[in-house]
Amino acid sequence: MPAISSLRADCENCFGLCCVVPAFAASADFAITKPAGQACPNLLADSRCGIHDKLRKTGFTGCTVYDCFGAGQKVSQVTFDGEDWRKAPKTARSMFAVFPVMRDLQELLYYLTEAAALPTSAPIRGDLAGMIDRTERMTLEKPDVLRKLDVHAHRGEVNGLLLRASELARAEVPGKKKDRRGADLIGAKLKGANLRGALLRGAYLIGADLRGADLREADVIGADLRDADIRGADLRGALFLIQSQLDAAKGDATTTLPESLSHPAHW
Repeated sequence: MPAISSLRADCENCFGLCCVVPAFAASADFAITKPAGQACPNLLADSRCGIHDKLRKTGFTGCTVYDCFGAGQKVSQVTFDGEDWRKAPKTARSMFAVFPVMRDLQELLYYLTEAAALPTSAPIRGDLAGMIDRTERMTLEKPDVLRKLDVHAHRGEVNGLLLRASELARAEVPGKKKDRRGADLIGAKLKGANLRGALLRGAYLIGADLRGADLREADVIGADLRDADIRGADLRGALFLIQSQLDAAKGDATTTLPESLSHPAHW
């Protein structure tokens, strides 16, 4: 099973791939438009961001909530054996094509690792371990193989296991649980709501008022929490909650989080 630290970004060992590969358009999240495969003008020659300490102030909030799940360093140091695309331009096209595939696989590994660690996952722990091993072996393939992987199909298999892990965990929560999977809850008034053990997978909670809400053991995988107000909310034990979701939300010192996550500096 991979260490959780290997599934988090290590920018020191990456060649700035998240600043080159994705495209973004001028918007509330990005101050400029940048096409895919073109380096952001803020990317320095040493692969560092020239405005890293003032991204939010300069209109690059989107950068602050991006999570590669460790794909950057894995592509840079493992798949391409430390060969920088700048110094070896012939690798650039292949490296840029592999990065999004690796990012998806690393994300799946992150969720699978969390699911396997849940005490309630005992009935499916063997299946989870097998899927973790299979996914990790995919990440170690050569660039030509990685580029051709059907990640969408693999994600479907993984999601089936993750949903089962979610069901087992939420079954421990007493009472009837809300099912708001994929629901449009943009701007919803959910202050103080009892959402413990709720199924919020893929829910749109943009700008929702979740102040003081009970989100313990809620499944929030893929939930969009941009600008959601989670001040005073209890997110202890929230399933598949990731740091970038918190970075995109609005919270404060009264927001209770799982021990594995931290309060963003801008709260």
